[in-house]
Amino acid sequence: MLRKIRITLAIIAFTLITLLFIDVTGTLHLWFGWIAKIQFLPALLALNVGVIVALLLLTLILGRVYCSVICPLGVFQDMVSWISSKRKKRKNRFTYSPAITWLRYTVLGIFIIAFIAGIGSIVALLDPYGSFGRMASNLFAPIYAWGNNLLSFFAAKANSYAFYPVDVWIKGGATFVIAIITFVVVAYLAWRNGRTYCNTFCPVGTILGLVSRISLFKISIDTDKCTGCTLCSRRCKSSCIDAKNHKIDYSRCVACMDCIDNCCNDAIHFTFMPKGHPETSKVEQTEQKECSDTMIQPSVINARRSFLTASALLAFGSLVSAQKRKRQRHKQVNGAQVNADGGLTTLLPKKAPKRTTPIVPPGALSIQNFAKHCTACQLCVSTCPNGILRPSTDPITFMQPEMNYEHGYCRPECTKCSEVCPTGAIKPITKAEKSATQIGHAVWVKRRCIVLRDGVDCHECERHCPTKAIQLVAINPYDPDSLKTPVINTEICIGCGACENLCPSRPMSAIYVEGHERHRTV
Repeated sequence: MLRKIRITLAIIAFTLITLLFIDVTGTLHLWFGWIAKIQFLPALLALNVGVIVALLLLTLILGRVYCSVICPLGVFQDMVSWISSKRKKRKNRFTYSPAITWLRYTVLGIFIIAFIAGIGSIVALLDPYGSFGRMASNLFAPIYAWGNNLLSFFAAKANSYAFYPVDVWIKGGATFVIAIITFVVVAYLAWRNGRTYCNTFCPVGTILGLVSRISLFKISIDTDKCTGCTLCSRRCKSSCIDAKNHKIDYSRCVACMDCIDNCCNDAIHFTFMPKGHPETSKVEQTEQKECSDTMIQPSVINARRSFLTASALLAFGSLVSAQKRKRQRHKQVNGAQVNADGGLTTLLPKKAPKRTTPIVPPGALSIQNFAKHCTACQLCVSTCPNGILRPSTDPITFMQPEMNYEHGYCRPECTKCSEVCPTGAIKPITKAEKSATQIGHAVWVKRRCIVLRDGVDCHECERHCPTKAIQLVAINPYDPDSLKTPVINTEICIGCGACENLCPSRPMSAIYVEGHERHRTV
């Protein structure tokens, strides 16, 4: 019964947090956003004392149930391990192995040093929640979006608009590659040996493992009933049960309860074992008898999916989608790129400018604050409806989101990134506060402006500026028919990027936004 409860709760938690990353509507976080905020590292970065204390108390009482129920990467490993067991038709395929202590604590030490030093890229790579988030947003979300687009296609044929198509494109090549590598490594280790990644490389698992050593409830072996059949250790995906010596490494045990269900003699229980309580009874065994293999339920379901094949399909599909979207934006006709609608106006794709200072979202307060708190989970990237958040390629802030305006601009009425961020990297902000928060300022590049370059009239930057920070001034003030060029009031510009995004100059906009190290209210 304990195992069934654990599996049910794990499936619910895994489903909810996955939906946060793959949701195309951007509304599910209103109901399920709390599941991301109870993850260990996000709660720690957000200084959410209540959640941190609750997780530590949970571990102190029940052991590492966080790893087997709440952590999405842990549940993902269990799913891959289960598929592997079904495919190989080997329900009891594990063996006891000593903990690789030096590696566990070396990784933990690197994680702590990087955390204190504010090296967000290393923290992001080691954080289990962030790792799963990158997998979900880069690999799982495209599949979900393609399914949504397929439904929208058939719905439109039936004159129904219950679904609408969404763009599927790679928002960061380096982050996409990291997501694939993480998926393959974690899935491979889980396929072969269950919880190897969780109990060797995960710093959160190591921290909670230290607490679980003194947990009040633990798995215990009754030596009076144990016959030494080793079925418990062969079912333990954490490889932490030494059945021959009746010992359990509680720092690696994730309280999955698989061993309890697998014991033929009712010799294993989840019991109250306070500090100082003997782990096993010291009673002389009078009879040694092995459980018959016939008592083990045979596998009845053959898994038909292979995680390696899925990984290859994900990578290929996303690249194909990106190329398809590119072709839709600009077709090649007689060597000249033209509009997708067949028009004759040249429409080159926009390129991002080289900014001296990157732009971080309103609510981040400053670049330093954002870098120290962000786990690069990509939740804000996947939720952004305007497609302006992109993973950074800078070594210091690697994979952490930054803003670019080739595909859209930061609309003043949108605050979704601040609503979904679980770490406090983007503080909650109201629409009024966002409209008055200066994250950067616009810069006009004279040589790129089509007014001066091509001698045509243009009002795009001035027309779409939400704060009216851009005004047009006549080139010749004495000629009423003179062309006009923009003048920027940097004191009231908020850096939303509307001017940069809507500027008709190609491939580089004639006006772009430079970020600010610290945000201020205008």
